[in-house]
Amino acid sequence: MDIYKVKDKTDIKSLRLEELKEEFAQMGEKAFRAGQMYQWMHQKLVRSFDEMTNLSKDFREKCKQAYEYTSLELLQVQESKLDGTRKYLFRLHDGNVVESVWMKYKHGNSVCISSQVGCRMGCRFCASTLDGLERNLLPSEMLDQIYAISVHTGERVSNVVVMGTGEPLDNYDNLLQFIKILTDESGLHISARNVTVSTCGIVPNMKRLAKEHLQITLALSLHATTDEKRKKLMPIAYKYSIQELMEACKYYFEQTGRRITFEYSLVGGVNDTKEDADELIQLAAPLNCHINLIPVNPIKERDYVQSEERQIQSFKANLEKNRINVTVRREMGRDIDGACGQLRRSFMNKSTEDQ
Repeated sequence: MDIYKVKDKTDIKSLRLEELKEEFAQMGEKAFRAGQMYQWMHQKLVRSFDEMTNLSKDFREKCKQAYEYTSLELLQVQESKLDGTRKYLFRLHDGNVVESVWMKYKHGNSVCISSQVGCRMGCRFCASTLDGLERNLLPSEMLDQIYAISVHTGERVSNVVVMGTGEPLDNYDNLLQFIKILTDESGLHISARNVTVSTCGIVPNMKRLAKEHLQITLALSLHATTDEKRKKLMPIAYKYSIQELMEACKYYFEQTGRRITFEYSLVGGVNDTKEDADELIQLAAPLNCHINLIPVNPIKERDYVQSEERQIQSFKANLEKNRINVTVRREMGRDIDGACGQLRRSFMNKSTEDQ
């Protein structure tokens, strides 16, 4: 059993039901107690042991002594006047902060969560990576972004995207545990098909994930069609070539039957030409994939600009002409620090100024 620790205590919200039963058996407690507590944590989404009213006070006190109960502290909420998107900033037990986004669609509510505090991947157009990686998030800290938002909005979350701050496959083991608990029928029971995990392309872990045979969607942040261009945008390209990436995508589809999504951020004058579109068609055509075009979200620390609307539409039309499945991502929350890492960064900068 994996042991997840917070402040030298076992992090109870990071344990799967079977692991919780083992824990309680060692304490001399009956298995059904684990089921009760699991339901309080992962279905009823209570914020502390004290709210678990069908468990005796003595047992709750025993649990407080033995376990850490992860509940993120809500620091700030920004709500878009344009589309109702909400951006959340949470404080973790060690004082670090992470951000998440709640988006309302006709088909249900989506939450985009962070998987790390900061990021070490160094993608040139991303605010998340500007200060490097602080640490990985525990399964409970990923889950509780969803739980805390569900409690705050009073609405069920039906789709989860692991595409906020951090590289999920750089936090592989915690990510896998998070997915298992999130999709567990004894918990929130979100369908694996409604879970999307984004990666900048850590090839060995893409293959590891394929072997898990999960029914999640894997989204590859591609953003360029040649190794030379990709290296300018994404340092990970120095480690894994586009050919290696495409082989990993093919392997993922063969193992899971789930088509890959290519995330492609359109940066004005950098990767949005007809030549880029033609090269993308060459890469996509042999694969069962979907391409998600993303008008890049400008950040003040970088000099990249968004492609013009006519350029975006021309790029999309080129792909469609060649029977490539493509959408342009609807821009959500542009008036509220919409890009990954911006809210966290502005909070940290203000905290530094206030000291």
